[in-house]
Formats: sequence, C-alpha cells, structure tokens
Amino acid sequence: MNGRVFVRSVGVCGQLLLGVSLVVASSVVGKSASATVTIAQSKSQVVYATIRAGSFSNRNLPTTLETRSSSDPEFLRRALVKFDTQATIAKGASIASAILTVTVKDGSGDATRRIAAYQMTTSWTETEVTWRNRRHGQPWGTPGGDLGSRLAVTTVSNVPGSKVTFDVTPLVREAVAGKLGTSRYTRIALIDLDESTRESWRSYYTPDSGSASQRPTLTVTLGSAPAPKPPTPPPTAPATQPSGSGKTLRVLQWNTHHGGIGTDGKWDPRRLVQQLARINPDVISLNEMQYKDFHTGGTDEPATIASLLKQATGKTWHYKFVVGSGASTGLGNMLLSTIPFDAVSVNPLGWDRVAIDAAITVNGRTINVITTHLDPDSGSRRATQIRDLMHWASGLAEQRIVCGDFNALASWGEMATMKASYVDSWAQAQADNTDVAYAGNDAGNTRNGRIDYVFYSKSATRLALVKSQVFDVRDSNGVMPSDHRPVMSTFEVR
Repeated sequence: MNGRVFVRSVGVCGQLLLGVSLVVASSVVGKSASATVTIAQSKSQVVYATIRAGSFSNRNLPTTLETRSSSDPEFLRRALVKFDTQATIAKGASIASAILTVTVKDGSGDATRRIAAYQMTTSWTETEVTWRNRRHGQPWGTPGGDLGSRLAVTTVSNVPGSKVTFDVTPLVREAVAGKLGTSRYTRIALIDLDESTRESWRSYYTPDSGSASQRPTLTVTLGSAPAPKPPTPPPTAPATQPSGSGKTLRVLQWNTHHGGIGTDGKWDPRRLVQQLARINPDVISLNEMQYKDFHTGGTDEPATIASLLKQATGKTWHYKFVVGSGASTGLGNMLLSTIPFDAVSVNPLGWDRVAIDAAITVNGRTINVITTHLDPDSGSRRATQIRDLMHWASGLAEQRIVCGDFNALASWGEMATMKASYVDSWAQAQADNTDVAYAGNDAGNTRNGRIDYVFYSKSATRLALVKSQVFDVRDSNGVMPSDHRPVMSTFEVR
C-alpha cells in the first residue's frame, strides 16, 4: 500500500542556485555520498503530463505542464511530474534537502497565483493518465489525482522565464527510504489554490525543453538532515471551547441574496436560519437583508431572522440593521450577536453603501465587529468605499474584525488598501493549514470566486486565528438558501 507523507505546509525557498556539486544521469548515488544530485533528464529520469477536467477528463495530455483554477470543470488543470529517485539515489540515503524547480513558459493576466506542490500517493503512466484514470482501466481513487500532503506553496508570476521553487524534502526522504510502497519514485502534483478567474492559467517548460535550464529539476542534496523541530501542537478544537464569554469567538459572513432567495429562485428565510443554526456562530454579518420591500413581501426581514434564530438555537440574538441608502425601507446590512452590544455606530460609504460596527466584550476584551457590502459594479467606487471604511474604522478601538461582501477578488487592485492593514483570514488559514472547505470547492469560493471576507486588523494582537471555513449549504437537491456560501473564521481571544 502506498503511504502518505504527513507534513505541515512550509515556506518556499528563494531562487535556486544553479551550480551543483554533481549531476547524475543514471548511476546510483550511495548512502554515504556527499553530493548534490540533479534529476532532470526527460523520460529516463522525469515524466510528466497535464490532467484536465470537464470534457477533457478522459483525454491524455502528455506534452504540456499547466495549472489553472476554475469553478468551471472545463478549464480546470493540474500539472503532474514524476522523478526517478529510485535509480538515481540509493535506498536509505540520507537526504539533507530536496528542491523542485520549474520555469514559467507563459501565463494569462493574473500577475500572481498561489501554486501548491502536493504528494501523489499512487503511481500513474505518462501516456495514459487523465483526470479520471491514472492509467488505462485504473481510475484514481478521487478524480483529479490521489493527493497526499501539501508540501509547499509559492506565488507564481505570469512572467515567462521566471523560476519557481518548492521545498519537497519530506516527500523525497520518505520515497528514498522506501516508506511509500514498493516504488521509490517521487510523484508531485502542482495545483492552483487561488480563486477561479479567467486569467488564472499558467504554463511551465517541460522536461523536453531544448534548454536544460528551463526543464523541471529536482535537486537533492545528500547528507545528514537537521534535527527535526518538535511538532506544533494542533489548535484546540473550537467545539470544545466556550463561546462568547469564553476565549473563542466565531464570526460568520454571508450575503443572503435579498434576505434568503435561494438558487431555486424562492424566498425562504427559514432554510437560511437552519444553516445558521447548524453552523453555530457567535456573531453574524449578513448582507442584502431586506426591510419591508417587494423582495420579501413587505416583511421586517431583520426581525424575522432574529426571531427564527432564537427559535432554532434557544438563544437571544442582539441585532442592528441599517438600510444602505439611509431610506426607511430597502436593502442593507445586519449584525447579529449572542453577545450583548456594548455600543453600535454606523458610517455611510457612499453610493448607497454603509458600514455597521458593534462593540462586544469577549474574555474581558473589547472586540469591534464591522459589516459592510461594497459596490458590485465599479472598482473605483469600491476603492473609495474601502478608504472611507478604513479611515472610519481607524477611530475604533482594537481588536477590529471587518466582514462583508466586497464584490472583489483578493487579487484585485482595490483590495491592496484593505490588505495593507488587515489580514484576510481565509488566506491566512490556508497558509497555516487551518482552512476548511469541501470537495469541489477547495479554493473556498463564496460565489463564482472568493468575494466574501472576514478580515482582522494586523494590530489586533489579542486575536489569534484558529481556523477559517467555507460551508457547503446545498440541500439534497443541490439548492442553496442564497447564491453565496457562508464563511466563518474562529478566533481565540487572548
């Protein structure tokens, strides 16, 4: 049985030094050798392929190396590469380090993409592998490849010729030691972790490139490995912690689509509340709540949601709702909390948008939680709204959490101002390996991409992120209570 390497995602090395001590073609380097082994020869040492979903899921693509993130399976791609660490390195040799280097050949418009290197736990054949099958007649355990540990993550530009490196030392050590099965090959998949966009495509030079400097290379340094660091204890599971008055604070963000109009076109606030009660947050940020307008048949939607939540959870929910335009009826934002509000303030952001802040006390600390919903059509308007939001929030005491539908992907220009002072909790959880999504939505998309956020201030030293999760809220028929998915971040309040 093939094994799995259990490692925590690690940082990525800088540019790889191209000078090596020894280049090995096919001879085996012994256990005691002190050398650097560079594995890069096409076919004899390295095989590769791209696998693609959708209508390409049964098509073998053995001449390209490409990655792309997409919510449409038709465009989803993963790059596979396999290095012969069996014939080139003696079994049981001591591995000091192992670095995978690939070179960007081309890329679409996104200036940067986060690409991860994953262990592949089962073997595959270069001229037969597809999204569905690892070789003819032998399907993957999971379509898209049988993935093990995430080994490393790095940011990849779209600049042709740029080098990308991944530290894959733990995998190579296990492979060379013979701990992953009868084969001692090193098998790796490169996967785009970021949200789906039209400009997420990347192409990399293959082992068949005419220039040796462009080919994928596994550089293995033999020698004694450094003493392992003590394992980091896992975070305490939030479910075992008291919430609100204790140390744990669960903050959920959800755009309700006009107060609970589901993907079947039906307005039903009860199924929205059923999901909220199941997820069990302490504070809830809701966008597109409606107060006595045509979407909800003239219903006082905020009061309805608070009442239904009390019925479903047995808890009293304190809330504040404000219409974005300042009118007496219409669309706005809402904050709900099982923890009483110490103070509430409101700030208009222009173009019928507004932000609400509620101060609550958790573990003896004042926490300011803000909800907002930015303009859906204009990047320049969103940029102005973000600047106004940050200026206003800067006058609020730390610790600060900002939630909302920003109608912008994390990579878009207007988000740079926000990220200069605030941490995107989902992105941070990905870096910490504490992100939780579900099959088919590994990127944590809250709609077509990831546009809903829970941010926390970089100066919020009393908030420690425990995890961030995007929830699957489909019913048995695949219907969601809104056209967005909820995201919740859990914090330890120190």
